[in-house]
Amino acid sequence: MLRSLYIQNYALIEKLDIDFSSGFSVITGETGAGKSIILGAIGLLLGQRADVKSIRVGTSKCVIEARFEIGAYAMRPFFEENELEYEDECILRRELYASGKSRAFINDTPASLAQMKELGEMLIDVHSQHQNLLLNKEGFQLNVLDLLAHNEEVLSAYGVLYREWRQARQELDELIAQAAQAKADEDYIRFQLEQLEEARLTSGEQEELEQESETLSHAEDIKAGLYRADQTLSSDEGGLLPALKDCLNVMQGLQRVYPAAGELAERLESSYIELKDISQEISAKEEEIEFNPARLDEVNNRLNLIYTLQQKHRVATVDELLSLQEEYASKLSVITSSDDRIEELKNRCEILYNKVKAQASILTKTRVAAAREVEKQMASRLIPLGMPNVRFQVEVGSRKEPGTHGADTVNFLFSANKNGTLQNISSVASGGEIARVMLSIKAMIAGAVKLPTIVFDEIDTGVSGEIADRMADIMQEMGDSDRQVISITHLPQIAARGRVHYKVYKQDNENETNSHIRRLTDEERVEELAHMLSGATLTEAALNNARALLSK
Repeated sequence: MLRSLYIQNYALIEKLDIDFSSGFSVITGETGAGKSIILGAIGLLLGQRADVKSIRVGTSKCVIEARFEIGAYAMRPFFEENELEYEDECILRRELYASGKSRAFINDTPASLAQMKELGEMLIDVHSQHQNLLLNKEGFQLNVLDLLAHNEEVLSAYGVLYREWRQARQELDELIAQAAQAKADEDYIRFQLEQLEEARLTSGEQEELEQESETLSHAEDIKAGLYRADQTLSSDEGGLLPALKDCLNVMQGLQRVYPAAGELAERLESSYIELKDISQEISAKEEEIEFNPARLDEVNNRLNLIYTLQQKHRVATVDELLSLQEEYASKLSVITSSDDRIEELKNRCEILYNKVKAQASILTKTRVAAAREVEKQMASRLIPLGMPNVRFQVEVGSRKEPGTHGADTVNFLFSANKNGTLQNISSVASGGEIARVMLSIKAMIAGAVKLPTIVFDEIDTGVSGEIADRMADIMQEMGDSDRQVISITHLPQIAARGRVHYKVYKQDNENETNSHIRRLTDEERVEELAHMLSGATLTEAALNNARALLSK
């Protein structure tokens, strides 16, 4: 239930702070006094888009804050799911800045507009005149049936199945499209794969071949160099090894009389062994090196094949060619196995589709039953509202294919005249009739859904007299059922029925105009109703008439 509303620097409102009561309350005021401004501010708390133009001229920031009492409405799960602190008193706050920035808070914790909108829809229902257009919207009509049928769990289960089915259908469509494209490219892919497979590429072979080609191309120079190095080390005439051997023998001969020569002999021996090993290895490699034109041609031909494949496929390494080979093989595998996968997905889609239809059938049964209940309730509610010959029918049809909310179409048909043809309600109902229909629907929904606060914005448009009195009965009855109902009205018959009466008015000073709202005293209510009955000039008759209305 809405406990209080605080508005600062919004449109014509410099500062407004008002408390609200439970039950049925009314708000009156002249056209342009600021009632729509207050509703606009409430709309921002319900997650509507902000417009910096709504910030009061000359200020940089506006604030709208509302306090709701929610202890009796089982809303704790919402707060837990959104990781928000729960208290029996909930505070919604919206801040708008002239820079275009907007901030939202739930219980002083920053929140997204989506969170604020979701919570706001659980807290308050604002029925403005444009909502009458919803009567022609199938989604609204379907929602009415689902609310009255208490279809929350059935709809949730249907939604899970529907999303699974749609996802499987999308996957199937994509796979069919991919398979068709792949099959069109199959010959090309197979040719490329076969060419790569015939090459018998191995990782690292390009580097080895390039090195071998380099060696074979310079075989004579390499062999000559190795021979010279071998001679330098091991030649009997001037070679390093014979000379080093002589040095070693001298040191070994001296160590008996000169112990220090023993250490030097060990070092010379170690060097001699290492150099001799190097000499032998050089000699062996010299033997291995030979000029082999045939092998050089073979290596270069292999390299040319690799280079040609790399250029063709625009890659730089053999590893990239091997990856491409795996990719082509995978594509061919998909092509050859896609038929099996497509068949598998078709079977899954069929199973899910049958489950969706079965769940949709459950929804249909509940909606048909709810439709008959709606027809009975609407007749019983509309006849006292000045429609003795009214007929209201809920037509439940079938879609060609299940949709997001089931397999049903819904259409509200209406006739206010005796023997009149039933037609779409928005096509035949007058403004006053639509207002009475919407009030009846809201009252019917309110009986099924525990919504804390309902605001009616001039739902009495196009009615007067006894009908207005009956509409007031309905709103008063809704307010008496542990619910807060606030009606913005121009009709004294409805204004007189509120437990509490608020007035919206404007005040001008030298520089600006301000909108205000205040709760009227008993005597002020009499005068306000008298003005609504007779205009600007108060007459004793109007005052007496106002007191008579209030005494009801």
